[in-house]
This record gives sequence, structure tokens and C-alpha cells, in this order.
Amino acid sequence: MGAMSALAPTLASKEGISAKGPEPFELDEFTIAELQKGMMRGRLTAHSIAESYLRRIEKVDRSGPAVNSVIEVNPDALAIAQELDGERKAGKTRGLLHGIPVLIKDNIGTHDRMMTTAGSLALSSSVPPDDAFLVGRLREAGAVILGKTNLSEWANFRSGHSTSGWSGRGGLTRNPYALDRNPCGSSSGSGAAVAANLCTVAVGTETDGSVVCPSSINGIVGIKPTLGLVSRGGIVPIAHSQDTAGPMARTVSDAALLLAAMTGVDLADQAMAMKRIPATPPADYKPYLDPMGLRGKRLGVVRKLFGFHDAVDRLMEEAIKEMKRQGAEIVDPVEIESLRKFEESEMEVLLYEFKADLNTYLAALGPSAPVKSLREIIEFNERNREKEMRYFGQDLFVKAEAKGPLTEKAYLDALEKNHRLARTEGIDGACNKFHLDALVAPTAGPAW
Repeated sequence: MGAMSALAPTLASKEGISAKGPEPFELDEFTIAELQKGMMRGRLTAHSIAESYLRRIEKVDRSGPAVNSVIEVNPDALAIAQELDGERKAGKTRGLLHGIPVLIKDNIGTHDRMMTTAGSLALSSSVPPDDAFLVGRLREAGAVILGKTNLSEWANFRSGHSTSGWSGRGGLTRNPYALDRNPCGSSSGSGAAVAANLCTVAVGTETDGSVVCPSSINGIVGIKPTLGLVSRGGIVPIAHSQDTAGPMARTVSDAALLLAAMTGVDLADQAMAMKRIPATPPADYKPYLDPMGLRGKRLGVVRKLFGFHDAVDRLMEEAIKEMKRQGAEIVDPVEIESLRKFEESEMEVLLYEFKADLNTYLAALGPSAPVKSLREIIEFNERNREKEMRYFGQDLFVKAEAKGPLTEKAYLDALEKNHRLARTEGIDGACNKFHLDALVAPTAGPAW
């Protein structure tokens, strides 16, 4: 705990931003709304905000405590910010994020002077032919893509013995509140960067826990959206049945604003084509940020997810009491029949889909792709064992490569089982049985 007490004041320190107005601006966990207000009044500029975050990345991420959450800084960030300032001066603002610095996970494609590698050395020269769909949406909303964040390599799907926050390209990301503890993953860099105040908001991706776990461990807000709300186009995949990108922020309101900017209809994404969500998602989630929103809502407490850490349980009990004080009806306990029954079938689906989806992604990179298939990545890693596999191997890659096409019965049976356990015998089943609006449970224990 000594590391936590020593580092917390360091990360809470303020970083000055030069502004034209009479009042100095200090970089201290400002929200999107506060930054927009400063730019609208002429006290701040997108350039000065981006410049300050870049200085803080140098001070806190590259040196000092060396959190190591940012794998690459966008060399064009300041030029983009300057252009956005010019647009604002001319009376034009693009959207909710105009001039706001955003970091994105290094498995999300950008067609610029940054690489998209999923933290791997095998893709270390890869620049996709296009922006990921959600990156295009962020640019349309006026975001400044400040850089890419480190991650658990290949979104934590190379080995069952991997370390959260480590990648061959980026090294190890550290927990900004306790340097000797894990930041969780696989969106480790995004979580740590937001917590360390290296950006206003960040984007992570999740297949199973990779947004919500690092958000919990780093003390921030993370949302895994409903599958199909945010396009997966241009993101290095694990499995199309579960993959999605999600916002990571220091406040619920900032997470909602970022989510609104990320959404959009991409019919090339099969989850959207299947219409699992409304055809036109909300353009703004702010109206749903209702201080009285819990009144009359039925919330179910999943007790089987408690009991793993006394301090976490105590905090959860206080949170439940607060929800009740705010008008929620608490249903306690709520049983989810399928809890912890789907690990085997889930892994089977992920292995099958990883091989198919990754090979499709690599083919879309075109002839300049540094590797063309999962098999070639396995071979690359074997040739570069001293760099890529000095801490753990690639057992999941090998298992995935051995799988056949997505028409095989083993895959289809596992997929059907997953849907049944997660839906009719899982979250949907519990919500329907107890007439619930939401479920309540701890996300994770403290950092380990």
C-alpha cells in the first residue's frame, strides 16, 4: 500500500495550460463539459489542451512514475487541434467532442501516421487502409485522437497464462494508484491513462471483461455497450459474437457523451445488420442522465458475485443503501441460474471465431500486411521468442489455429449453449423472472 500512498499525490498534481484569458487553466481531471465551456468562452483552445496532455504523458507516462499506458502518441495531434480551433473561430463546431483529446486502444485502426498492432511485434508496421468506423465517428464529432494505448497483447487472447497490461510492443502498463499492482486488462492502457489524467476520455474494447475490469481496478467508469451499438469495423478482433468497443471515462456523463459519439449505423457489421438494437441509436445520451432516474426502478442484487473481498462487499452494501434512498426497489437476492456454467463453451466459440475473424481482418489489410494469417503470426512469434514469448507462450493461438470452419457442429453447439446460458438462463432470464430494470453486483476485487 506504500506505493499507493506515495503515487496518488503525484498523479493528483496539476499541470498548467497557457490560456489567453486572465485566469490560468490547470489540467486537473476536467470533464468534457468543463473543457467545452472553456473553449466556447475563449479561455481555452483545443491546441493548448492537447499540448498540456502531451506534456503530462511525457511527465507521468514516459518518466516519473512511468505508468507506460500510452504506446504511441499521434504526431499530428497538435496540428489536428489547431485545425479544430480554426473551425471554432470560424463559427463551426463538429459535435460533442470538438477539441476534446481522446486516447484509443491499439487494436482500433487508424489510417494516419500511427500503427495499429494489438500490441504485437508481428503487426508492428501495420497501418490499416481506413480508419475504424468508430474512429471516423470520433473525428466527425471533433475529437483529437491523441494517441494509442497499450493493452494486454492481442486483447489478452494469446495465452491462458498472460499478464494483463503487457504487450511485446508496449511492455508493461502499471496501475497509476499502486505501481506494484496490476491495472487489469485487456484495455489496461486506456484504464490507466484515464485514471492518471493523461486524456479526457479513452476507448477500450471488450470480449469478456476487458473494459469493465480495468475500469473497476483503475477507479473509473467503463461501459460495455450492447453488441451492435458500436461498430467493430476496423478493430483487430477476437470473436464477433462478443466483441465491442466501449467508452472509458472519469465520470458517467463523460462516458455517455463518448458513447454517443462512437455510435452509428454500419451495416457492414453483422451485429448491426441483424438489428439487435434500434435502427437509429440515440444521438445524445445526456437526456438519460436523470438525477431522479432510480425512482421506481427494480434492481436485483446478484449475491453469488459477493463474498470475495470484505472491503468491496462493505462498499457495495453502502451503494445498495444509497440506491434505495434514491427511490430504487431492491430485489435481494436474485439468482442467475447459469452463473459460471459457460466457461468451456465460451472458450470454444472464441477459439473458432478468433481464427476466422483474425484471418478476415488480416486479409482486409491488403498486400502490405506484415502477416497474412494466424499461422504466420504463430510462426513469427516462434522466430522471435526472445522478444514475444519471454514471459508466456501462445497456447490459445495454437488451439485456435487447430479449429475448423464456423460450419462445424462443435462450434454451432457451443454458440447455441452460450446464447441459452447468457440469455434465457442468464441475464435476460433473471430480469424477466424478477421484473428487473437492472442487476447490481461488484465488477471485481481490488488490484492484485
